[in-house]
Amino acid sequence: MHAALRQTEHELLKHRQVWRTSLASWFLTPLLFLGSLGLGIGQAIDRSGAAGTAALGGVRYLAFLAPGLLAATAMQVGAGESLWSVQGGFKWHRFFHASAATPLRPTDVFLGWMTWITIRLVLSATAFVAVAALLGAVRSPLALLAVPAAALTGLAFAAPLTAFTATCQQESTFPLIMRFGVMPLFLFSGAFFPLSQLPATLQAVAQATPLWHGVDLCRALMLGTVDLGSALIHVAVLALFIVGGLAWGTSTFTRRLAP
Repeated sequence: MHAALRQTEHELLKHRQVWRTSLASWFLTPLLFLGSLGLGIGQAIDRSGAAGTAALGGVRYLAFLAPGLLAATAMQVGAGESLWSVQGGFKWHRFFHASAATPLRPTDVFLGWMTWITIRLVLSATAFVAVAALLGAVRSPLALLAVPAAALTGLAFAAPLTAFTATCQQESTFPLIMRFGVMPLFLFSGAFFPLSQLPATLQAVAQATPLWHGVDLCRALMLGTVDLGSALIHVAVLALFIVGGLAWGTSTFTRRLAP
């Protein structure tokens, strides 16, 4: 693992010139989303009466929306760092090949990259929870645990997508993944409205995805409604995607970077 951290250090050094821009986006994105949707549209939903709040579990729309957006944003961050950025490391800038030319093994390069993505996820999730707390969307101190929960959600996408990207010589499939994979999940995995409002078939499809598990886990933590059994199931499912992605990525990076 010590060798993998050399790759992580490389990524940190690369991004030290743009950390201010990243920091601003980490705070600005949740502020805009929660302000416009949670406080804007949310007021109309909250004024709709008991039926509206009952569908949300008896909480304001802002409190319902914030954890869903936290998990969905983590998914987008994880996916964004796993497609074009990884392809750049192999094809355009070839810094993965440069790293593999040192004593680092392909596995070290892959694990170092995944550690870098984990750092990005933790920092962005921390900023999101801080903004949500300032806007009054946090109802429990367990919200602190929503940060690692969101990071797990992002990694559940980042690990397999990074592994997949290592198999791609062209990036033509990436827009399709974002358009027909990430975006539908963003809209229909319970982040914006209760999953019970979808047809039963679509509910089953959504519940099979890592994002729904991340949304439900983050929401339970931020609202203080955690059920230990359900939480463990969510964590287990997310861990399954992560472990599978790590195993696949170790193999694909080794084949791609083999001398």
